[in-house]
Amino acid sequence: MTFRVTPVITESTRNLGKSTLYFFLTIAAIKASHSLYRCIRSLTMSSSSSSTSNSTADASTLRRNRILSSKLYFDVPLSKVPLIYSTAYDISFLGMEKLHPFDSSKWGRICRFLIVDGVLDKNSIIEPLEASKDDLLVVHTESYLSSLKSSANVAMIIEVPPVALLPNCLVQQKVLYPFRKQVGGTVLAAKLAKERGWAINVGGGFHHCCSERGGGFCAYADISLCIHYAFNRLDISKVMIIDLDAHQGNGHERDFSNDRRVYILDMYNPEIYPFDHEARRYIDQKVEVVSGTTTDEYLVKLDEALAVAGKMFDPELVVFNAGTDILDGDPLGRLKISPDGITSRDEKVFRWLHEVQCQSYSRFDSEPLKTDLNKFLD
Repeated sequence: MTFRVTPVITESTRNLGKSTLYFFLTIAAIKASHSLYRCIRSLTMSSSSSSTSNSTADASTLRRNRILSSKLYFDVPLSKVPLIYSTAYDISFLGMEKLHPFDSSKWGRICRFLIVDGVLDKNSIIEPLEASKDDLLVVHTESYLSSLKSSANVAMIIEVPPVALLPNCLVQQKVLYPFRKQVGGTVLAAKLAKERGWAINVGGGFHHCCSERGGGFCAYADISLCIHYAFNRLDISKVMIIDLDAHQGNGHERDFSNDRRVYILDMYNPEIYPFDHEARRYIDQKVEVVSGTTTDEYLVKLDEALAVAGKMFDPELVVFNAGTDILDGDPLGRLKISPDGITSRDEKVFRWLHEVQCQSYSRFDSEPLKTDLNKFLD
Protein backbone atom coordinates (compact mmCIF):
# COMPACT_ATOMS: atom_id res chain seq x y z
CA MET A 1 0.00 0.00 0.00
CA THR A 2 1.42 3.38 -0.98
CA PHE A 3 0.58 6.82 0.31
CA ARG A 4 0.97 10.32 -1.01
CA VAL A 5 0.30 13.64 0.69
CA THR A 6 -0.54 17.04 -0.76
CA PRO A 7 -0.46 19.74 1.93
CA VAL A 8 -3.61 21.59 0.94
CA ILE A 9 -5.52 22.68 4.01
CA THR A 10 -9.21 22.71 3.24
CA GLU A 11 -12.19 21.41 5.15
CA SER A 12 -15.19 19.49 3.92
CA THR A 13 -17.56 17.54 6.12
CA ARG A 14 -20.43 15.14 5.81
CA ASN A 15 -22.53 13.79 8.61
CA LEU A 16 -21.21 10.45 9.76
CA GLY A 17 -23.68 7.61 9.24
CA LYS A 18 -25.21 7.03 12.64
CA SER A 19 -28.41 5.28 13.47
CA THR A 20 -31.11 7.65 14.64
CA LEU A 21 -32.90 6.80 17.83
CA TYR A 22 -36.68 7.03 17.66
CA PHE A 23 -39.06 6.86 20.55
CA PHE A 24 -42.55 5.62 19.90
CA LEU A 25 -45.08 6.64 22.45
CA THR A 26 -48.37 4.86 22.51
CA ILE A 27 -51.11 6.26 24.69
CA ALA A 28 -54.17 4.02 24.76
CA ALA A 29 -57.65 4.91 25.89
CA ILE A 30 -56.72 8.49 26.69
CA LYS A 31 -58.57 11.39 25.21
CA ALA A 32 -56.19 14.31 25.21
CA SER A 33 -56.55 17.75 23.82
CA HIS A 34 -54.51 18.82 20.80
CA SER A 35 -52.38 21.03 22.99
CA LEU A 36 -51.53 18.14 25.31
CA TYR A 37 -50.68 15.95 22.31
CA ARG A 38 -48.38 18.62 20.88
CA CYS A 39 -46.71 18.99 24.26
CA ILE A 40 -46.05 15.25 24.58
CA ARG A 41 -44.85 15.05 20.98
CA SER A 42 -42.51 18.00 21.47
CA LEU A 43 -41.01 16.53 24.64
CA THR A 44 -40.56 13.14 23.00
CA MET A 45 -38.83 14.55 19.93
CA SER A 46 -36.64 16.76 22.09
CA SER A 47 -35.62 13.79 24.23
CA SER A 48 -34.87 11.70 21.15
CA SER A 49 -32.79 14.41 19.51
CA SER A 50 -30.86 15.12 22.70
CA SER A 51 -30.15 11.44 23.35
CA THR A 52 -28.94 10.83 19.81
CA SER A 53 -26.76 13.92 19.83
CA ASN A 54 -25.17 12.99 23.16
CA SER A 55 -24.55 9.43 22.01
CA THR A 56 -22.86 10.61 18.82
CA ALA A 57 -20.72 13.12 20.70
CA ASP A 58 -19.68 10.50 23.27
CA ALA A 59 -18.69 8.02 20.55
CA SER A 60 -16.70 10.69 18.72
CA THR A 61 -14.90 11.74 21.89
CA LEU A 62 -14.08 8.14 22.78
CA ARG A 63 -12.71 7.50 19.29
CA ARG A 64 -10.55 10.62 19.42
CA ASN A 65 -9.21 9.75 22.88
CA ARG A 66 -8.27 6.27 21.70
CA ILE A 67 -6.44 7.70 18.71
CA LEU A 68 -4.59 10.32 20.76
CA SER A 69 -3.44 7.71 23.30
CA SER A 70 -2.35 5.19 20.65
CA LYS A 71 1.30 4.17 20.28
CA LEU A 72 1.02 3.27 16.58
CA TYR A 73 2.46 6.67 15.64
CA PHE A 74 6.09 7.04 16.64
CA ASP A 75 9.10 9.04 15.47
CA VAL A 76 11.23 7.40 12.79
CA PRO A 77 14.90 8.39 12.23
CA LEU A 78 15.70 9.95 8.87
CA SER A 79 18.19 7.13 8.32
CA LYS A 80 15.20 4.85 7.74
CA VAL A 81 13.42 4.88 4.38
CA PRO A 82 9.60 5.25 4.53
CA LEU A 83 9.08 1.55 3.78
CA ILE A 84 7.34 -0.50 6.45
CA TYR A 85 7.60 -4.25 6.92
CA SER A 86 7.93 -6.89 9.62
CA THR A 87 8.84 -10.55 9.35
CA ALA A 88 5.68 -11.07 11.42
CA TYR A 89 3.60 -10.10 8.35
CA ASP A 90 4.00 -13.53 6.77
CA ILE A 91 1.29 -16.05 7.67
CA SER A 92 2.14 -19.71 8.07
CA PHE A 93 0.20 -22.28 10.07
CA LEU A 94 0.84 -25.98 9.47
CA GLY A 95 0.60 -25.49 5.71
CA MET A 96 -3.11 -24.64 5.91
CA GLU A 97 -2.43 -21.21 4.39
CA LYS A 98 -1.72 -22.98 1.10
CA LEU A 99 -5.37 -24.05 0.92
CA HIS A 100 -6.24 -20.51 -0.19
CA PRO A 101 -4.98 -19.04 -3.50
CA PHE A 102 -3.99 -15.83 -1.69
CA ASP A 103 -0.22 -15.83 -1.16
CA SER A 104 0.22 -15.12 2.54
CA SER A 105 4.02 -15.18 2.41
CA LYS A 106 4.50 -12.74 -0.46
CA TRP A 107 5.40 -9.81 1.77
CA GLY A 108 8.63 -11.39 2.99
CA ARG A 109 9.63 -12.50 -0.49
CA ILE A 110 9.15 -8.96 -1.81
CA CYS A 111 11.51 -7.50 0.78
CA ARG A 112 14.07 -10.28 0.37
CA PHE A 113 14.09 -9.70 -3.38
CA LEU A 114 14.65 -5.95 -2.92
CA ILE A 115 17.46 -6.59 -0.43
CA VAL A 116 19.23 -9.20 -2.60
CA ASP A 117 18.88 -6.93 -5.64
CA GLY A 118 20.55 -4.11 -3.73
CA VAL A 119 17.54 -1.80 -3.91
CA LEU A 120 16.87 -1.91 -0.18
CA ASP A 121 19.07 -2.03 2.91
CA LYS A 122 17.66 -4.39 5.53
CA ASN A 123 18.58 -1.98 8.33
CA SER A 124 16.65 0.86 6.72
CA ILE A 125 13.26 -0.92 6.91
CA ILE A 126 10.78 0.36 9.50
CA GLU A 127 9.21 -2.14 11.91
CA PRO A 128 5.62 -1.24 12.92
CA LEU A 129 3.88 -1.92 16.20
CA GLU A 130 0.97 -4.32 16.60
CA ALA A 131 -2.46 -2.66 16.72
CA SER A 132 -3.98 -3.11 20.19
CA LYS A 133 -7.62 -3.73 20.96
CA ASP A 134 -8.10 -0.04 21.77
CA ASP A 135 -6.54 0.85 18.42
CA LEU A 136 -8.93 -1.48 16.59
CA LEU A 137 -11.95 -0.13 18.48
CA VAL A 138 -11.40 3.20 16.72
CA VAL A 139 -13.30 1.61 13.82
CA HIS A 140 -14.42 -1.86 14.84
CA THR A 141 -17.29 -2.74 17.15
CA GLU A 142 -16.73 -4.64 20.36
CA SER A 143 -18.99 -7.41 19.12
CA TYR A 144 -16.99 -7.88 15.92
CA LEU A 145 -13.67 -8.10 17.76
CA SER A 146 -15.23 -10.58 20.17
CA SER A 147 -16.38 -12.70 17.23
CA LEU A 148 -12.73 -13.20 16.27
CA LYS A 149 -12.29 -15.25 19.44
CA SER A 150 -14.10 -17.98 17.54
CA SER A 151 -11.80 -19.96 15.24
CA ALA A 152 -14.82 -20.82 13.08
CA ASN A 153 -15.48 -17.13 12.42
CA VAL A 154 -11.86 -16.48 11.52
CA ALA A 155 -11.91 -19.51 9.21
CA MET A 156 -14.84 -18.00 7.33
CA ILE A 157 -13.11 -14.64 7.02
CA ILE A 158 -9.87 -16.06 5.61
CA GLU A 159 -11.77 -18.73 3.66
CA VAL A 160 -9.69 -21.65 4.99
CA PRO A 161 -12.21 -24.07 6.61
CA PRO A 162 -9.69 -26.27 8.52
CA VAL A 163 -8.68 -23.25 10.62
CA ALA A 164 -12.01 -23.69 12.43
CA LEU A 165 -10.56 -26.82 14.05
CA LEU A 166 -7.58 -25.03 15.59
CA PRO A 167 -7.51 -23.66 19.16
CA ASN A 168 -8.21 -19.93 19.05
CA CYS A 169 -4.98 -19.13 20.87
CA LEU A 170 -3.11 -20.60 17.89
CA VAL A 171 -5.32 -18.71 15.42
CA GLN A 172 -4.63 -15.47 17.28
CA GLN A 173 -0.88 -16.08 17.13
CA LYS A 174 -0.55 -17.43 13.59
CA VAL A 175 -3.25 -15.49 11.74
CA LEU A 176 -4.60 -12.46 13.58
CA TYR A 177 -1.31 -11.26 15.08
CA PRO A 178 0.27 -10.88 11.58
CA PHE A 179 -2.85 -8.98 10.48
CA ARG A 180 -2.62 -6.66 13.50
CA LYS A 181 1.04 -5.93 12.73
CA GLN A 182 0.08 -5.01 9.17
CA VAL A 183 -2.63 -2.70 10.51
CA GLY A 184 0.05 -0.92 12.54
CA GLY A 185 2.09 -0.55 9.36
CA THR A 186 -0.76 1.00 7.39
CA VAL A 187 -1.58 3.47 10.15
CA LEU A 188 2.07 4.51 10.51
CA ALA A 189 2.47 4.90 6.74
CA ALA A 190 0.10 7.88 6.71
CA LYS A 191 2.23 9.71 9.29
CA LEU A 192 5.40 9.01 7.33
CA ALA A 193 3.73 10.07 4.09
CA LYS A 194 2.96 13.47 5.52
CA GLU A 195 6.49 13.85 6.87
CA ARG A 196 8.39 12.47 3.86
CA GLY A 197 5.97 12.96 0.95
CA TRP A 198 5.46 9.21 0.43
CA ALA A 199 5.46 5.92 2.31
CA ILE A 200 4.88 2.26 1.55
CA ASN A 201 3.48 -0.47 3.76
CA VAL A 202 4.49 -3.75 2.13
CA GLY A 203 1.44 -5.42 3.72
CA GLY A 204 -2.07 -4.32 4.54
CA GLY A 205 -4.76 -3.17 2.15
CA PHE A 206 -7.51 -5.25 3.77
CA HIS A 207 -10.23 -3.57 1.77
CA HIS A 208 -12.99 -6.16 2.27
CA CYS A 209 -13.22 -5.58 6.02
CA CYS A 210 -15.46 -2.90 7.50
CA SER A 211 -16.29 -1.95 11.07
CA GLU A 212 -18.69 -4.83 11.71
CA ARG A 213 -17.66 -7.54 9.26
CA GLY A 214 -14.60 -9.22 7.79
CA GLY A 215 -14.19 -11.35 4.69
CA GLY A 216 -12.04 -12.10 1.67
CA PHE A 217 -8.90 -12.73 3.75
CA CYS A 218 -9.39 -9.36 5.48
CA ALA A 219 -9.89 -9.45 9.26
CA TYR A 220 -9.23 -5.80 10.16
CA ALA A 221 -10.14 -2.55 8.36
CA ASP A 222 -6.65 -1.06 8.18
CA ILE A 223 -7.52 1.51 5.50
CA SER A 224 -10.40 2.92 7.54
CA LEU A 225 -8.27 2.97 10.68
CA CYS A 226 -5.43 4.73 8.87
CA ILE A 227 -7.75 7.47 7.65
CA HIS A 228 -9.36 8.10 11.03
CA TYR A 229 -5.90 8.42 12.59
CA ALA A 230 -4.93 10.91 9.87
CA PHE A 231 -8.06 12.99 10.51
CA ASN A 232 -7.31 13.22 14.23
CA ARG A 233 -3.51 13.31 14.39
CA LEU A 234 -2.22 14.77 11.13
CA ASP A 235 -4.43 17.84 10.64
CA ILE A 236 -5.77 16.26 7.45
CA SER A 237 -9.35 16.74 6.32
CA LYS A 238 -9.53 15.36 2.76
CA VAL A 239 -8.46 11.85 1.78
CA MET A 240 -8.64 10.01 -1.53
CA ILE A 241 -8.59 6.22 -1.79
CA ILE A 242 -7.31 4.86 -5.11
CA ASP A 243 -8.15 1.16 -4.98
CA LEU A 244 -6.66 -0.71 -7.94
CA ASP A 245 -6.96 -4.23 -6.57
CA ALA A 246 -8.95 -6.46 -8.96
CA HIS A 247 -11.66 -6.81 -6.32
CA GLN A 248 -14.07 -4.12 -5.19
CA GLY A 249 -13.02 -2.44 -1.93
CA ASN A 250 -16.38 -2.88 -0.25
CA GLY A 251 -15.04 -2.56 3.30
CA HIS A 252 -13.80 1.03 3.20
CA GLU A 253 -16.73 1.92 0.96
CA ARG A 254 -19.16 0.90 3.69
CA ASP A 255 -17.14 2.61 6.42
CA PHE A 256 -17.08 5.96 4.60
CA SER A 257 -20.48 5.72 2.95
CA ASN A 258 -21.62 9.04 4.42
CA ASP A 259 -18.34 10.89 4.77
CA ARG A 260 -17.63 13.56 2.16
CA ARG A 261 -14.09 13.98 3.46
CA VAL A 262 -13.21 10.72 1.70
CA TYR A 263 -13.25 10.32 -2.09
CA ILE A 264 -13.10 6.76 -3.43
CA LEU A 265 -11.84 5.79 -6.87
CA ASP A 266 -12.32 2.04 -7.24
CA MET A 267 -11.24 0.21 -10.41
CA TYR A 268 -12.37 -3.40 -10.12
CA ASN A 269 -13.77 -6.46 -11.87
CA PRO A 270 -17.54 -6.56 -11.18
CA GLU A 271 -17.72 -10.24 -12.16
CA ILE A 272 -15.79 -11.50 -9.11
CA TYR A 273 -16.06 -11.38 -5.30
CA PRO A 274 -17.47 -9.58 -3.31
CA PHE A 275 -20.57 -8.72 -5.42
CA ASP A 276 -21.44 -6.02 -2.85
CA HIS A 277 -23.99 -3.97 -4.78
CA GLU A 278 -24.90 -1.83 -1.77
CA ALA A 279 -21.28 -0.78 -1.24
CA ARG A 280 -20.99 0.11 -4.94
CA ARG A 281 -23.47 2.91 -4.30
CA TYR A 282 -20.86 4.57 -2.07
CA ILE A 283 -18.09 4.68 -4.68
CA ASP A 284 -17.47 8.25 -5.85
CA GLN A 285 -15.76 7.14 -9.04
CA LYS A 286 -16.51 3.62 -10.20
CA VAL A 287 -14.41 2.10 -13.01
CA GLU A 288 -15.42 -1.45 -13.92
CA VAL A 289 -12.98 -3.68 -15.83
CA VAL A 290 -14.51 -7.02 -16.80
CA SER A 291 -12.78 -10.41 -16.94
CA GLY A 292 -10.29 -10.61 -19.79
CA THR A 293 -9.45 -6.90 -19.85
CA THR A 294 -6.01 -6.47 -21.45
CA THR A 295 -3.10 -4.27 -20.45
CA ASP A 296 -3.70 -1.54 -23.03
CA GLU A 297 -7.42 -1.36 -22.27
CA TYR A 298 -6.73 -1.18 -18.55
CA LEU A 299 -4.12 1.58 -18.76
CA VAL A 300 -6.32 3.74 -20.99
CA LYS A 301 -9.15 3.49 -18.46
CA LEU A 302 -6.75 4.33 -15.64
CA ASP A 303 -5.49 7.46 -17.41
CA GLU A 304 -9.06 8.61 -17.93
CA ALA A 305 -9.99 7.86 -14.32
CA LEU A 306 -7.04 9.77 -12.86
CA ALA A 307 -7.81 12.78 -15.04
CA VAL A 308 -11.37 12.86 -13.73
CA ALA A 309 -10.30 12.31 -10.11
CA GLY A 310 -7.95 15.27 -10.29
CA LYS A 311 -10.80 17.54 -11.32
CA MET A 312 -13.29 16.18 -8.81
CA PHE A 313 -11.26 16.19 -5.59
CA ASP A 314 -8.24 17.92 -4.09
CA PRO A 315 -6.80 15.50 -1.49
CA GLU A 316 -4.29 16.06 1.26
CA LEU A 317 -3.64 12.34 1.65
CA VAL A 318 -3.97 9.59 -0.94
CA VAL A 319 -4.20 5.92 0.04
CA PHE A 320 -3.19 3.77 -2.93
CA ASN A 321 -4.17 0.10 -2.62
CA ALA A 322 -1.84 -1.38 -5.22
CA GLY A 323 -3.21 -4.92 -5.57
CA THR A 324 -1.33 -7.18 -7.99
CA ASP A 325 -4.17 -9.66 -8.53
CA ILE A 326 -4.82 -7.91 -11.84
CA LEU A 327 -1.87 -9.93 -13.20
CA ASP A 328 -2.62 -12.20 -16.16
CA GLY A 329 -3.10 -15.72 -14.83
CA ASP A 330 -4.22 -14.73 -11.33
CA PRO A 331 -7.02 -17.21 -10.48
CA LEU A 332 -9.01 -14.64 -8.52
CA GLY A 333 -8.67 -11.40 -10.48
CA ARG A 334 -9.37 -12.85 -13.97
CA LEU A 335 -7.77 -9.87 -15.73
CA LYS A 336 -4.98 -10.05 -18.30
CA ILE A 337 -2.52 -7.39 -17.22
CA SER A 338 1.15 -8.09 -17.95
CA PRO A 339 3.93 -7.62 -15.35
CA ASP A 340 5.12 -4.54 -17.26
CA GLY A 341 1.52 -3.35 -17.29
CA ILE A 342 1.38 -3.46 -13.49
CA THR A 343 4.63 -1.49 -13.34
CA SER A 344 3.15 1.07 -15.74
CA ARG A 345 -0.01 1.25 -13.64
CA ASP A 346 1.93 2.09 -10.51
CA GLU A 347 4.14 4.61 -12.30
CA LYS A 348 1.07 6.35 -13.70
CA VAL A 349 -0.39 6.71 -10.21
CA PHE A 350 2.93 7.90 -8.74
CA ARG A 351 3.41 10.52 -11.45
CA TRP A 352 -0.18 11.68 -11.20
CA LEU A 353 0.31 12.11 -7.45
CA HIS A 354 3.53 14.00 -8.12
CA GLU A 355 1.65 16.39 -10.38
CA VAL A 356 -1.01 16.90 -7.73
CA GLN A 357 1.68 17.59 -5.15
CA CYS A 358 3.53 20.04 -7.39
CA GLN A 359 0.36 22.08 -7.77
CA SER A 360 0.23 22.27 -4.00
CA TYR A 361 3.93 23.12 -3.71
CA SER A 362 3.44 26.10 -5.97
CA ARG A 363 1.10 27.48 -3.34
CA PHE A 364 2.92 26.39 -0.17
CA ASP A 365 6.57 26.05 -1.29
CA SER A 366 7.28 22.78 0.53
CA GLU A 367 10.68 22.19 -1.08
CA PRO A 368 11.98 19.38 1.22
CA LEU A 369 9.00 17.15 0.44
CA LYS A 370 9.30 17.94 -3.26
CA THR A 371 12.98 16.94 -3.28
CA ASP A 372 12.29 13.67 -1.44
CA LEU A 373 9.53 12.72 -3.87
CA ASN A 374 11.66 13.53 -6.90
CA LYS A 375 14.30 11.14 -5.59
CA PHE A 376 11.68 8.44 -5.21
CA LEU A 377 10.41 8.92 -8.77
CA ASP A 378 13.94 8.84 -10.14
